Amino acid sequence: MDVRLSAEQEALRDAAARLVDRLGPRTVEALEDVERRDKLDAALAAAGWRELRSTAEAGGAWASAVETALVAEELARGLADTPFIGPTLAAELRRFAGAPTATHSETVAFDATLAALAVDSPGAEAGWLAIDAAGSRTALLVRERDGDHHLLEMPIGLPLTAVDLTRPSATAVGTVEPLPGAANALRADDMTRWYALGLALTCADLVGTMRGATSLATEYASARHQYGVAVGSFQAVQHLLADALVATEGSRSIALHAAWAVDALAPDDALAACASAKAYCSRAALAVCETAIQVHGGIGNTWECLAHVFLRRALVSIDMLGGVGTNLDRVLAHQGIGATHGLR
Repeated sequence: MDVRLSAEQEALRDAAARLVDRLGPRTVEALEDVERRDKLDAALAAAGWRELRSTAEAGGAWASAVETALVAEELARGLADTPFIGPTLAAELRRFAGAPTATHSETVAFDATLAALAVDSPGAEAGWLAIDAAGSRTALLVRERDGDHHLLEMPIGLPLTAVDLTRPSATAVGTVEPLPGAANALRADDMTRWYALGLALTCADLVGTMRGATSLATEYASARHQYGVAVGSFQAVQHLLADALVATEGSRSIALHAAWAVDALAPDDALAACASAKAYCSRAALAVCETAIQVHGGIGNTWECLAHVFLRRALVSIDMLGGVGTNLDRVLAHQGIGATHGLR
């Protein structure tokens, strides 16, 4: 694996960074600025980044998982309050099913735990959640039959009380219908690779969230003075920020490997690599975001401080497709270690 980014990948990353620096929310109050949010959403749509995993003329995706993850990371760093992961995962499902690109905004539906894609079965729909659902009309899910998965769509219902202030979720309710134009059933390998992409993107989102939270805390520690000096000059604060930086950089390394693995490794190996990254990033992100609040002191517990917005975003990304325990179980199962093998 060559860890260096190509010139095109660096340009894509920089473009995403410039967009979110220009139109992302810089304060909690800015989250209520509808005009700003609409401009950000329109710019993201115009850039075509939600279609990075749509089908290209050659049959594969337009962009690699690494390139898609670079965009996800920068959007999270700037707390971009416009959908990206949900529509991207929906585009990946359409690509595997041989369905045309969506003509309207859509996302994917998860089960009530957010750990798995929703599967249509009798009585199961009560707990389905459409994630990253702002602006979407429908959500994609699957129905399993004879070992294959068939792609379905259903309307999105009422928005839910938001944990993540930047990416609202909603109920998925109504009539489930086969997705028009879906030519293929999704095989087991397709679903495995889809889960790997989802884990890689949530890892990238967590890395971006950690970067943003660490930067916010560092800026505050440099500007806030106590006893006539910046609080960032105190060794205890420096240690907290140094640990946060180490956790962030470690997470970025394993997340980049996970994104590379999505397209480069066999499906089962890719899923194991991404699950390992998700477990690492989930644990690190919680610690880093809590550190950002701690460095802010008393103001870190107020609504006006952006630190809690980073923490809220991290909590949802941690749960999306499973957190530490769920993904460590995936890694153990891949290695043949676990309760089903009589070793734990």
